[in-house]
Amino acid sequence: MLWQEIRDRYPEQWVLVEALDGRTEDDKRIVEDLSLIDTFPDSLEGFERYRSLHRNAPQRELYVVHTGRESLDILERRMVGVRARA
Repeated sequence: MLWQEIRDRYPEQWVLVEALDGRTEDDKRIVEDLSLIDTFPDSLEGFERYRSLHRNAPQRELYVVHTGRESLDILERRMVGVRARA
């Protein structure tokens, strides 16, 4: 599903989406295909659900976003200097 489709179906709502297909260009994540997981009346509920799903499957690319945003401007942050302890 495209971001615009989600915006049209769920106007002015918080949504939890999963990126199914995407790529990175110049530190920006370009998401081509999304799956809607759930809608929420506020961001706090959305982030609680995000944390729960992320804890069980950290490899999933999940985002909590408000459909009032015209585009998904997702910046990738590099984790520099983070190391596992031996």
